[in-house]
Amino acid sequence: MSIFNLKSSYKPAGDQPEAIASLALGLKRGIDRQTLLGVTGSGKTFTAANVIVAYDKPTLVIAHNKTLAAQLAQEYQVFFPDNAVHYFVSYYDYYQPEAYMPITDTYIEKDAQINAEIERLRHASTQSLLTRRDTIIVASVSCIYGLGSPAEYAKEHLKIEVGMKASRPEFLRSLVSIFFERTNADLTPGTFRARGNRIEVMPISEKFVYVIELSGSTVASLTKVDPVSQKILGTVSSIFLFPTKHFVTDKNKQEIAIKNIRAELEEQLRFFEAAGKPLEAERLKRRTNYDLAMMEEIGYCNGIENYSRQLSFREAGAPPDTLLDYFPHLPDGTPDFLTIIDESHVTVPQIRGMYAGDQARKQNLVDYGFRLPSALDNRPLRFEEFDARVGQVIYTSATPSPYERETSGNIVEQVIRPTGLVDPKITLRPIHEAGAYPGQIGDFIHEAEIEIAKGGRVIATTLTKRMAEDLSSYLKEKNIKAEYLHSDIKTIERIKILTAFRKGEFDAVIGVNLLREGLDLPEVTFIGVLDADKEGFLRSETALIQIIGRAARNAMGRVTLYAERVTDSMRRAIDETDRRRTKQLSYNAEHGITPATIIKNIHDITEHLESDHDKAVRANLALDATLFVENPDKVIRRKEKEMKVAVKELDFETAAILRDEIRALEERRSGSEKRK
Repeated sequence: MSIFNLKSSYKPAGDQPEAIASLALGLKRGIDRQTLLGVTGSGKTFTAANVIVAYDKPTLVIAHNKTLAAQLAQEYQVFFPDNAVHYFVSYYDYYQPEAYMPITDTYIEKDAQINAEIERLRHASTQSLLTRRDTIIVASVSCIYGLGSPAEYAKEHLKIEVGMKASRPEFLRSLVSIFFERTNADLTPGTFRARGNRIEVMPISEKFVYVIELSGSTVASLTKVDPVSQKILGTVSSIFLFPTKHFVTDKNKQEIAIKNIRAELEEQLRFFEAAGKPLEAERLKRRTNYDLAMMEEIGYCNGIENYSRQLSFREAGAPPDTLLDYFPHLPDGTPDFLTIIDESHVTVPQIRGMYAGDQARKQNLVDYGFRLPSALDNRPLRFEEFDARVGQVIYTSATPSPYERETSGNIVEQVIRPTGLVDPKITLRPIHEAGAYPGQIGDFIHEAEIEIAKGGRVIATTLTKRMAEDLSSYLKEKNIKAEYLHSDIKTIERIKILTAFRKGEFDAVIGVNLLREGLDLPEVTFIGVLDADKEGFLRSETALIQIIGRAARNAMGRVTLYAERVTDSMRRAIDETDRRRTKQLSYNAEHGITPATIIKNIHDITEHLESDHDKAVRANLALDATLFVENPDKVIRRKEKEMKVAVKELDFETAAILRDEIRALEERRSGSEKRK
């Protein structure tokens, strides 16, 4: 029996049964690389989910951007509600890497804004991999970057059991040693609060609190509590608390590592002095000694990942530990998990290109005394290192590149959609055509108005971010509810925009290439490809096929290519679409199938990113709505009284929730009085 429990209201159909059987047999026969050539809307994710069940091993799914990874995580969470499905992406909302530009003598200090919720999800991913096998991790290419040793991360955890001996001071020191922070305010992941013999800890990977009651020097009880409502969620006999940081080293090893770092520093200082570079030598000496002092004092420093090679005792040039090392391996080191690379024609080149760009930037930092040479080994994996660490791989793409085709021992085509949907009709229109609706913008607006009136949604793809923004503003002036979407929009905001688009809160999305691979938008009935004849990356054969595929999830889907001439890329994309469409129509006719638009629930991964505090405020305000209409002053006075009681009892979480409720109610009362 499989460790994975796939739950779905529908069964494999169309090309899916053959694809599932072929891929599963390929895995059983030990084929290292396979490709699932699945057209948009053919259910590649459902096929992959069935293969995961058949293969029965932990699985890594890699996507080329955070938005697609979020969508895939949603889908796998629906398919596997009883199993561990996690989301692992870069935790930076904003990231400016450390860099030095020698031409202008400009040093750029690392600047980053960390998303605490995504950091929590990253820890949930690694902890799940170390504690259970029924795990699926949906990751971006951040999975090939250094993460810290899984052996040290697992070793440094705390196991707490009811009845074990633990004095209060020793217990608090143990929490601090694995980087938990003490607080007297609201608990957040990775913090703890101590009140007498009651210690409250929120694990770095969770949103609930463990309440540890001590009786003398013994753990008397372990209770799981909701941090907002204080509702008891249950009692447990033991818990595991993992470090709040992935880069951890035990004290003895750290002391040895610090000695090795000092030795490397002395060697590099001699090199700079011999080369007549006193400025670089002084710069390196000052910075490194400061970092070492921080490590000796608190066991950590900003940028500690730059010393990861020394802290993990790796040889120079050796690959770093990454998320891949947290997955299970056989005794001989062979990876014991499945890797699925989604939209592989984009994801594989992205993985391949990470190393070179990273090294070029870091080499300048080393050459000019900002970092030790060992910092070069704080890096992403080279492609060949990645390829050797992922075991058996399934590439999925509607447009696999020559690399996937050449390396795959089995290529499975999935062209027939279970819904009977066929590839959309393609219309060619001149960019500058004069008439009732002159120009590509005028024609797009006309087509958009037709579709929106019928309840559809529309997409326009542009070549630049500026054009996407300008067109979005212009559409709003024409009373079309539109939003733009491009790489400057933060991860969570992108997901919210697409969810709102599907819900009908606006009718048009204008974007660049973020609207291509993997975005599942079945409500879209029309796509306008602006400047389709501008040959290049954004208008290549692959890009055009992917764009056209966005309209293939709706029975009324159609695409217009705005172009003055038919480029080679356009011709190949049109020919391939026609080939697939002919095959699909023939299958439908043979089996008596009438195409049906995909009906897909609208899930939003950001819904579970809403803080428990905000959820509690929103829920409580909803309960108070009726009473508030009858007597707003009475409701506010009651809330103020409850807040004072909570403060008196040192229950600051409840007090904070009540405070925010009072503010919201006062604003509502003020608005009502103004309307009167």
